[in-house]
Amino acid sequence: MASDGARKQFWKRSNTKVPGSIQHVYGAQHPPFDPLLHGTLLKATPKVPTTPVKARRTSTFQEFESNTSDAWDASEDDDELLAMAAESLNTEVVMETANRVLRNHSQRQERRRPPEPPAVPSSDLRLVKSVSESHTSCPAESASDTAPLQRSQSLPHSVTVALGGTSDPSTLSSSALSEREASRLDKFKQLLAGPNTDLEELRKLSWSGIPKSVRPITWKLLSGYLPANVERRPATLQRKQKEYFAFIEHYYDSRHDDAHQDTYRQIHIDIPRMSPEALILQPKVTEIFERILFIWAIRHPASGYVQGINDLVTPFFVVFMCEHIEEEDVDAADVSRVPTDVLRNVEADTYWCMSRLLDGIQDNYTFAQPGIQMKVKMLEELVSRIDERVHRHLEQHEVRYLQFAFRWMNNLLTREVPLHCTIRLWDTYQSEPEGFSHFHLYVCAAFLGRWRKEILEERDFQELLLFLQNLPTAHWGDEDISLLLAEAYRLKFAFADAPNHYKK
Repeated sequence: MASDGARKQFWKRSNTKVPGSIQHVYGAQHPPFDPLLHGTLLKATPKVPTTPVKARRTSTFQEFESNTSDAWDASEDDDELLAMAAESLNTEVVMETANRVLRNHSQRQERRRPPEPPAVPSSDLRLVKSVSESHTSCPAESASDTAPLQRSQSLPHSVTVALGGTSDPSTLSSSALSEREASRLDKFKQLLAGPNTDLEELRKLSWSGIPKSVRPITWKLLSGYLPANVERRPATLQRKQKEYFAFIEHYYDSRHDDAHQDTYRQIHIDIPRMSPEALILQPKVTEIFERILFIWAIRHPASGYVQGINDLVTPFFVVFMCEHIEEEDVDAADVSRVPTDVLRNVEADTYWCMSRLLDGIQDNYTFAQPGIQMKVKMLEELVSRIDERVHRHLEQHEVRYLQFAFRWMNNLLTREVPLHCTIRLWDTYQSEPEGFSHFHLYVCAAFLGRWRKEILEERDFQELLLFLQNLPTAHWGDEDISLLLAEAYRLKFAFADAPNHYKK
């Protein structure tokens, strides 16, 4: 159990911002709800099947999980099958898709699969294993009277083709990689070239990642900012950009008024803390971000400005700047060389797309931030079902989910992974129904499971919290995000429409 001294040290240091130290709950505008007062923590206790029907259902699901554990070693065609399945949780559709993926992979897997180890009896009835557990052995849980089940293996790190359509350079030649990327780009261009873009097909294609050159127009379409009809787009862009700058003219001069100066001051303080600093600290970019955030806060008084919203501006701004900057690394590009009218258009587009995103998660930022409180509680319940051992370990050391997962929900993982990974993640979020609100929960569960081995090795409250607040993702790439999304999709399929699985 965590000692009183460790907990006192955590709260003592929570208000200081020292590199490598435990950080306060970023973005919390009000005291978090006490879970002991606002809801009983659900205890993770394994349930023994009591009827033959229950046992057959459990065995069938475990068999399905085991049979599909290799399906994430996907090729480009299988990416599309996965994206199609993600559009619906209809059991027949998903099962049919899974069988097609298995048939596509059966021959290749048989050639390279090593002999399977014997099944290990275990009472752990978790439906899905974490990524890290797939290559880490761990002791079996205490024995019970339940029938032994072989654990299904989740996404192995030996995957050679990422779901995003990007391949491992060590296994595929650059020519094969460029052919794959060119083929995906052609599909996007063909879809976008028609007089009326099929948004459903665009979502299916975008689930596995969007090529950089067509990402700006694709994001604008998927967010609902631009219409599907090509002929209407120029007029829509002109009208929305004119509307945004009318807001600037009407409201921005009031930023120093008594009613709004606190909001503007907080925005002014938070922007220099953002990353990438080489981009954000450029005077023109800082001014753009200040205007976007202030106008949004004034026009949404139910929430106003809350720390964390500022991080949601960056991905849109960087993606839309890619159309106008030749440098490969937009993070360090000199924005002062971009024409003023182009910057104005990018600013307006960023504002409207960010507004569309926030419309779906605004309860995250209203008084007491109930949306985040609810999602953190749902994450806790979900983890207790899929990985009871990790859940008990956190409870044993008195680590509360709010202390690390609040920021995951508040900032949509933008502070946990590099910017290019956030952009890849958002490709899928914009392709998923309620991606930023609903699917994000399963991504967070998969993200926690990714660090299962490291979490279980920590035996101290302070060290656990330090690790969870400073996860080692600095060198992550698109393949890591693709694996994370695949695991999240598996969790969504297992739990989204299964309340008996979701809650105990």
